Amino acid sequence: MTTYIFVLLGIIIVLLIVLLARRPTVDISGLREDNARLRERLAERLGALSQNAIELKNISADIANFKNILMGNKQARGTFGERRLEDLVSDIMPPETYAFQSVLDTGVRPDCIIRLPYPPGDMIIDSKFPLESYNRMTSDPNDGMARKQFELDVRKHIDAIAEKYIIPGKTAESAMMFIASESIFESLHREFPATVDYAARKKVFIVSPSTLWATLNTIRAVLSDIKIKHVADKIKRELDMLLTDLGRLSERAARVQQHFAQANTDIEQIQTSIGKISPRAEKLRNMDFDS
Repeated sequence: MTTYIFVLLGIIIVLLIVLLARRPTVDISGLREDNARLRERLAERLGALSQNAIELKNISADIANFKNILMGNKQARGTFGERRLEDLVSDIMPPETYAFQSVLDTGVRPDCIIRLPYPPGDMIIDSKFPLESYNRMTSDPNDGMARKQFELDVRKHIDAIAEKYIIPGKTAESAMMFIASESIFESLHREFPATVDYAARKKVFIVSPSTLWATLNTIRAVLSDIKIKHVADKIKRELDMLLTDLGRLSERAARVQQHFAQANTDIEQIQTSIGKISPRAEKLRNMDFDS
């Protein structure tokens, strides 16, 4: 029994020696190169992460500044709304069709005037940003006083625009109130339809950046049609004048032709007279006056 055990152990040892002999050798230099490349890639990734962290920090600072603008005083918010309005208008409308901060005859200074032929006349756009009451309302949806104050603030803006910027015989019969926040615009139409109807009765149309973009593109298309019609009318007037001049020229050419025809007749009659006179002159010359 002991002999079998020793034989079995010998076989196991031989198998282990064979397996160790077949095991591939480890390439130390290759591992070092792989580690070096891995360290380079890790360094690149860490550098990229560091750059992204810096950019994220800058974006956070910009967001903080933007929040300070919106949550700061009314003048800062007003400037933000006016600037956004100017960017939209200047990106869409031709330069000769708008003016910013231009004083009207009444002495008021709207944020933007869209130049339109009369009628309808110049369209006024004024920027409003009722953020304070809106924030109080959204912070506590159950606060009825905050909702009432927000609606009151919006109606005050509507009344001011209707009173100052709708001038019979000077401007269009309607004006636009620009709200630079899509969320405020959407909440106003969803939760305060009576205020939107009130604005419509006052002929003040409430617009947001997206709806103003669509409105301005429509106005631009209308202005292009008006310009094309104006040019077409001018061409028609010039064509009518040209046809009138051509008619006069035709009449004058006919009279000249008559003159030429009469001149030809007179020349033929002169030739006939010459034909009659010449023989008689020859006879006179051949007569003998001495005999």
